[in-house]
Amino acid sequence: MRGVASTPSSAAASGDGTAPALGDGAAPVPGGGDAAAVAGAGPARRSRWRRRPGELPAPPPWARRRVPWATSVAVFVIQQAGTGFAAHNQRAADVVGPDGAARLLLTLGPLLLLVRYRYPRCAVCGTSAVTLAYLAAGYPYGPILLSVVVAGFAALVEGCRYVTWSALGVLWLGNLLVAHAFSRLLPPGGDPPGSSWGADLFMLVWMVALCTAGELARVRRAERERRQREAEEAEKRRAGEERLRIARELHDVLAHSISVINIQAGVGLALLDAEPEQARTALTTIKAASKEALGEVRQVLDTLRAPGDAPRAPAPGLDRLAELTEQAARAGLRVATETEGVPVPPPPGADLAAFRIVQEALTNIVRHSGSRTALVRIRYGSTAMELLVDDEGPATGTGPTGGGNGLVGMRERAAAFGGTLEAGPRPGGGFRVLATIPLPPSQSGAPLQ
Repeated sequence: MRGVASTPSSAAASGDGTAPALGDGAAPVPGGGDAAAVAGAGPARRSRWRRRPGELPAPPPWARRRVPWATSVAVFVIQQAGTGFAAHNQRAADVVGPDGAARLLLTLGPLLLLVRYRYPRCAVCGTSAVTLAYLAAGYPYGPILLSVVVAGFAALVEGCRYVTWSALGVLWLGNLLVAHAFSRLLPPGGDPPGSSWGADLFMLVWMVALCTAGELARVRRAERERRQREAEEAEKRRAGEERLRIARELHDVLAHSISVINIQAGVGLALLDAEPEQARTALTTIKAASKEALGEVRQVLDTLRAPGDAPRAPAPGLDRLAELTEQAARAGLRVATETEGVPVPPPPGADLAAFRIVQEALTNIVRHSGSRTALVRIRYGSTAMELLVDDEGPATGTGPTGGGNGLVGMRERAAAFGGTLEAGPRPGGGFRVLATIPLPPSQSGAPLQ
């Protein structure tokens, strides 16, 4: 091979390895802040035809990457010094010394490395062309391939696979033509006699090694970015689910208590002068309902405490069904309760879900139904627990019947434990809510009929 005796393939590691993260060295933008902050804003990412007046365009990705000065300067020093040392060991009279043109070619390679992150294709193609020109001129061999190694590795990591393979292939084939086909027409190189084919084979080996190392680095970076992206998406999903859970809890807690308070406040105002004792009873009910609502709100907010902290109070369950019926009675709704099968305590999460479903169903009756009576039936089976809430009155039209979150929240609670929920008018009049929540085998009762 002309102009190259040996160049360690480990020189690939002399570069920066992987491209720096986006946002490093971002240029300032008018009005304060930096380009990364502008790029993070949603409106700034619109195309130039869709931006609103006053919005700044987001800079391209390469504009937010730093310039690799350190490695480029290191390659420049190594190539200049290494070629000087190599020239002293090549004393053949017909070998062209490192003149000004050689120094210029040795400088162009490191200069192209400055843009290997912004324009990786230009860097690898340019360094390959400079290297081939140096070899064709018959200058003393030295670490001239170092620029190609660094540029090729960076281009492979950036995903420019085919361009890099093509540039390296053209460089190798061009070197074969220079060393063999056109050897009589070009200045002689610095290789010892008879060593050209071995050097050509060595050059091919380190090119394959370079491509392999670059592909491995690219795959590892892509995998790392994929895991990071999945972790961020999972974190966003967990945060969204947690917000939904808290919103559902607050809705279930406040909707029931506020409905009772609203009805009793109306009763108190209507009877304040005519029947003071009844008004006093209504105010007492309002006080009790508001106190209970505050307690349950605190219980929900306990979920926002630091991880590992124990809750201050146990979550409500079906053992507090009597409290629900008493609150409904104070709101003017008589609730009859029935239990079928062998009562077994469901798991804590399922117990809370069952309690909230019954609570929301009774709240909807108080708010949206003209019925003054309701039935709550709990049936324990061998594989599931069935909750049935019936009323006998038509909708009063005092509130939204289908646009709220009540039925949606009840369905989500049942589905969270693999259950189902059906809600709709009864054939004989009124409204029915029927929920089925699976039970673990160890907590099952008799089969549902």
